[in-house]
Amino acid sequence: MTDESHDRDTRAERGSSLTERDIEILAFEHTWWRHAGAKEEAIRDKFGIPAARYYQLLGELIDSPAALVHDPMLVKRLQRVRDARVERRAARTELRRAR
Repeated sequence: MTDESHDRDTRAERGSSLTERDIEILAFEHTWWRHAGAKEEAIRDKFGIPAARYYQLLGELIDSPAALVHDPMLVKRLQRVRDARVERRAARTELRRAR
């Protein structure tokens, strides 16, 4: 069993409470800018996973009610950033179709 599937199974067993890794990801989002170098490099160094996988985990995490309870301000901010990114992407797609 991989760490990721174990985290997911453990979260399901606890009634969607946060795993240690979830808490570490939220803490990292608070402080990533303090790390020297690019965020992607800091992700690889801290979690040992590619940035793309980290962002998948983060996306799932910020939709979690347990994450919202744990750190509501951070989770709401991350949700707003994600939603704005999705809206910008949709607007660009519409512009391309209109041409």
